[in-house]
Amino acid sequence: MQPWLDALAQLDREGEACVLVTVLSARGSTPREAGCKMVVTRDALFGTIGGGNLEFQCIADSRRLLLLAPETAPVTRDFPLGPGLGQCCGGHVSVLFEPMLPTGGHVALFGAGHVGRALVKVLGELPGRVTWIDSRPDAFPDDMPGNVRRRLTETPARQVGALPAGSFVLVMTHDHQLDFEIIAAALQRDDFVGIGLIGSATKRARFVSRLTRLGLGPAAIGRLICPIGLPGIDNKQPAAIAVSVAAQILQIQGRGQPEMPPRKEKSLVPAISQATHSRGSACAICTQEDKEMCR
Repeated sequence: MQPWLDALAQLDREGEACVLVTVLSARGSTPREAGCKMVVTRDALFGTIGGGNLEFQCIADSRRLLLLAPETAPVTRDFPLGPGLGQCCGGHVSVLFEPMLPTGGHVALFGAGHVGRALVKVLGELPGRVTWIDSRPDAFPDDMPGNVRRRLTETPARQVGALPAGSFVLVMTHDHQLDFEIIAAALQRDDFVGIGLIGSATKRARFVSRLTRLGLGPAAIGRLICPIGLPGIDNKQPAAIAVSVAAQILQIQGRGQPEMPPRKEKSLVPAISQATHSRGSACAICTQEDKEMCR
């Protein structure tokens, strides 16, 4: 099998966008013949159309198309190799650029605890790509779905800036301060399709207060989805929570916004000061991830 064909199959399994580059016609002296192909991703290259300045220009053009996704249609460009690219071949090449976009979205999952592991199993059966981020080397399982990429890092919050636009950011780490740092970084970007935080209404209220003191405005803070998961599901098992969260992610990715009742932030703050939120009345998630925050 050709390298570019292997690459397309692998990238499709992983849900990663790419551009298929094909030489449609080659007249005169050219590096490669018509029909040769290569595949370009944001950070990788598979196959070749002959190297040189022509290939360099096609790689750059492909990555510009990826930045415009999903509003990108196939594009054809003509390259006179002599005057246009300074190649000594002197021929003329027409090249087709075909963006290949994943059918599902991208989820950036921070945290490899009980719920995170259960959620990865569900997302692994769905179209799309998952970047799974944690600071603990022993937190990840040995076997992971083909569309999941593990990222081990000592600074998870710093990974937010490198996430692709259109990602769904989901935070469920083992540390509440780390949760806050990741959420604060995510809310400073306006190109994520969703930003979700595992926890209770109490945890949300505390985060809202801290985010406000940090200087984030109501519009940015209003994009925080917490508690995450479809309402009305009381089962506290990690697998049940994972199904609920995955279903809401699909809703948000497909419709652009979550289906959830409106929240009144101000009414939550007195509840914290009165310490009325007990572990017994905590959310379905806090028993797994938020024992300290939800007391």
